[in-house]
Amino acid sequence: MASSSSRAKQCAAVVHLFPLEEKVGTKLDGCGKTTLAQYIYNSNKHSFESAYFAEEIGKHFKQTFGLLELQKQLLRDILGGKNKMISSVSEGTNKIKEALHMKKVLVVLDDIDDHDELSALLGTSAFHTQSKIIITTRLLDIHSWFESISWRCYVNKLQLLNNDESLEVFSCHAFGSKRPLESFSDLAVELAQYCEGNPLALKVLGSSLFVSAEDPREISSIIEIWRSRLNSLTSMKGDLDFKIQGLLQKSFDSLPLASYKELFLHIVVFFIGEDEDYVVKILEHDCHAKAGIISLINRCLLTVSSNKKLMMHQLLQDMGRNIICEESKNLARHTRVWCSDEAYRLLTKGDASETIEGLTLDMRKLKKGTKALAIKTSSLAKMHKLKLLQLKYVKLSGQYKNIPDLRWLCWHGCLLKAIPSNLLTSNFLVAIDMTNGNIEKFEPPMVLSSMKILNLTACVKLDSIHKLYRLPNLETLILWQCSNLIHVCKSIESLENLSLLDMASCRKLLKDSLNKRVKALCIGGGMPDRPLFSLPQSLKFLFLDYCNLEYHNDLNVLFSGPLVGVSLEGNLFEFLPSTINLKMLRVLKLTYCINLKSIMCLPSTLEELYTYRCKSLEKITFQSTRFRLRKFGYEGCFKLTEVQGLFKLAAIKELHEAELRHLKWIKAYQDHKVDLVGDEITEGRVWHIQMLYEYGIRSTYLQGIKDDRMSTFEYTSKRQSLSFHVPLHPMKHRIQGLNVSCSYRSSGSKDEGRWPLFTKVSNITKGVTWIYNPMVYCKSRGDEDAMWLSYWPIGNILEADDEIHVLITTGKGMIVSECGASLVYMDGGEVEQEEEWGNNTMKTEEVIGGDLSEFEVSTRVYYLCRRDFFKSETPDLIKKWFGDSISCTTLQGWRKSHESRHLDAPCMMMELAKELNRDTLFKHIWLGYFNSESDIRKIEQVVYRLVGVEYVYYDIEKKTLAVGGGVDSVTVETCVREFEKTVTILHVSYDAKSLLQPCQNQFISDRNCYRLL
Repeated sequence: MASSSSRAKQCAAVVHLFPLEEKVGTKLDGCGKTTLAQYIYNSNKHSFESAYFAEEIGKHFKQTFGLLELQKQLLRDILGGKNKMISSVSEGTNKIKEALHMKKVLVVLDDIDDHDELSALLGTSAFHTQSKIIITTRLLDIHSWFESISWRCYVNKLQLLNNDESLEVFSCHAFGSKRPLESFSDLAVELAQYCEGNPLALKVLGSSLFVSAEDPREISSIIEIWRSRLNSLTSMKGDLDFKIQGLLQKSFDSLPLASYKELFLHIVVFFIGEDEDYVVKILEHDCHAKAGIISLINRCLLTVSSNKKLMMHQLLQDMGRNIICEESKNLARHTRVWCSDEAYRLLTKGDASETIEGLTLDMRKLKKGTKALAIKTSSLAKMHKLKLLQLKYVKLSGQYKNIPDLRWLCWHGCLLKAIPSNLLTSNFLVAIDMTNGNIEKFEPPMVLSSMKILNLTACVKLDSIHKLYRLPNLETLILWQCSNLIHVCKSIESLENLSLLDMASCRKLLKDSLNKRVKALCIGGGMPDRPLFSLPQSLKFLFLDYCNLEYHNDLNVLFSGPLVGVSLEGNLFEFLPSTINLKMLRVLKLTYCINLKSIMCLPSTLEELYTYRCKSLEKITFQSTRFRLRKFGYEGCFKLTEVQGLFKLAAIKELHEAELRHLKWIKAYQDHKVDLVGDEITEGRVWHIQMLYEYGIRSTYLQGIKDDRMSTFEYTSKRQSLSFHVPLHPMKHRIQGLNVSCSYRSSGSKDEGRWPLFTKVSNITKGVTWIYNPMVYCKSRGDEDAMWLSYWPIGNILEADDEIHVLITTGKGMIVSECGASLVYMDGGEVEQEEEWGNNTMKTEEVIGGDLSEFEVSTRVYYLCRRDFFKSETPDLIKKWFGDSISCTTLQGWRKSHESRHLDAPCMMMELAKELNRDTLFKHIWLGYFNSESDIRKIEQVVYRLVGVEYVYYDIEKKTLAVGGGVDSVTVETCVREFEKTVTILHVSYDAKSLLQPCQNQFISDRNCYRLL
């Protein structure tokens, strides 16, 4: 195990934090499940009456009398060494149940892969309430194991080591110390990163390369050995250590069906990073892919990213490739060929055989100096079992023959004017991808009933498509960037299963003959001369990105009907229609609509709203106070100050004294500046004192102000907390609410700026708690105090003698110097006004006094926070701040207290609809700070080197980088942002710029790149 204290605490928390009978640790083999279980066992066994640890349960079950021996040993350990005679497994199970019911025990069962193994050992009855049973398994979906029994279960999916921990573990085994020797530091980092956090791989690899400072060998020769080892690991073959291979292969060997094993190997070679639904359609017939992917995920052999891409640990990829390599020493006898150099050599020599089921060849990945020759089609004709063929920029010559079992034809950069008809005669052909091809006409030669996907992305010479009726089951048609396409046959209207039609940037194609059943439509990249007057009633997803749309009557057409998702990114309108008649709308994307000023009357069904870089946007409203918004992206909305029902920021100078009530004295400081941070809307703006409205709470920040009225509170404390009892008050006065304040300053920590204020107000007597995190807070200046003043309208649940507790919590970046509270009273004339407004409005709003049910994390405990400030607010963190008042529920997502639905998340549906079965991802990245052409070219070169990138283009007007290819969008974004870190950007005035010119040479020597704006 890594020696970090955080990981040790995680181990202890598994037993102590969760009062459950059953703990389960899951993850792929070699990630440290057994080590963690041993640590927990050794650290906690003294707290129990008896303890038992059993390793490799699955191995014992396969042995004759193995289960019986396990039961005997379990009984001996539980009963303190007493032997119990048992003659059968059923008798042993009954005696174990009796023993577990009587004693407080700790039982650890390592490597269980079947529910029957667990029930045979322990039975299904309840046992001692203070006992703990810990099991480890490589399976994920194990909740069903406990549905029919009374045990409560907590599943802990182990996290792999991070980069620092990985390097530490590797160094311990490679050098005998926590840090690598200086000469080996770079290679050690690369080797540790190859293992991707798998502890066993780090241990085995480090031990195999052990070197000490006293090693008599030349350092240079050892370094060469290390570099050779790294090259062998990172080669396309993936030369995996046999120990690691054997361990990882256990999960593969445990797959219940041979078709699932074939599916795993297909994914390893061809479909890492591809869309899940795309792969299912191609492989369902042969591999039962839908169920198979679930099985692979359950055994930790595969993961699916948030945008539905298939992902896999590098060690598992290498393990799969090794399995294929072990099929035969003769490459031609392998079932799959993925190394482009080997595939090219195989095809040019004509050595291909009928055993090959899949082959990929990318001419751009051949070794330097390789002479690119045309491949003879006769080489392909020999592969009678070929199902998956992926060619990129390959030139074929000769007569084309039928490939009878072909399922997937992916031929990027095809030089032919038409797809050879003999390649389109397989009755099993599911998907054709001819991205960046030179074809001028597409016409299927025969009926292809299995065809579901046709991708003709960026076939810029394509001018016509004919006889689509021969593809009766076509579901996806991608014509993106077919800029010269002028004709699609009328038979497109007869395709009953067509659900995605992407015609983005097809400017010459008239869109008035759309398929009436299409569910997703992309018409981005500029509208044709003829406007779009109507949309199919079947349409669910509409993409009109960068179409130069302005507000006119046609825009009203877009906002009616059964649309679920609408994307209008990069358009020119200033307003949307005042009434959006979309009763089913769940996702609305308005990113880069730079002229958009307001969005009014959004439907209450909306769950996701994205307005990134809408720099003119000021206000957003909804049709109802009860809306379901779960995701809201508004970075770069520099003028946004109000989202109805969520928040409002109003400058004090714009408010009347009557609105400020007891804070009217702040008016005197209305022109005073404050440094507001903590949320995207605060970035790049100069703020005067603001009033923030959230959940019915009003609050403001004062900075650098000293006024006697700031400290007029009934109850004060020099600590972070205070308590008091509500006093008796005259009948003619009633409590309106509670004022809460705190003074704080910077602690000088490097974490300053990352820690906001959390305020917990509890009515102990009535058992009600509110925990509030304002969306913005004021950053203190040096040793200068900042002050937060807030008003909480909770008078309706404050009565005489109620005990009230206030706690102000911050992180390491702040120090609270004082907190205060005071009750706010109102006279009889004000009571009626307040009650009337509350009865008519507040009950339906998500405010204090209204409906906060969505924010209830425990009985009458409300967590009032609009976003996940720390990206993942774990139970441990919440427990640290607020004790046991909140149940251990992971608080993720920006709005609600509980997690959003993942399986049918609308944004995921939007991304699927747009990118479904498209090998080319189209990603726009804003590069507004870069004006130099040389900088742009450098970024293009850096991005183009990424594996899978096929297309990089910089749009000067939009200042965006468009990236296309089979590469994950997060990878592209990270690459660009890493480049930005090497660039120092100075925002200076014109006069200052002239002063800086003389010192440019020195500045350049200190920085890789700089820019004066």
